[in-house]
Amino acid sequence: MISKEKSFVIFCLENYKAHRALTGKQTLELFSKFGVLDYLEEFYDILHTTGYQYINNDIDIYLKARKAF
Repeated sequence: MISKEKSFVIFCLENYKAHRALTGKQTLELFSKFGVLDYLEEFYDILHTTGYQYINNDIDIYLKARKAF
């Protein structure tokens, strides 16, 4: 059984992939390289109560702060 946090991370990955028109592989590599996976799991309690647009924006801010793009 997959945990609710892991399920949430997959949801975020899929939505962010569409948001940025990336492949799944590109998105997973980006999330892995810059710690987005850990960030999403760590802040699950807060982020899962928001909408996907807010989460995509939050990930954009997180990645820009880490000079991902």
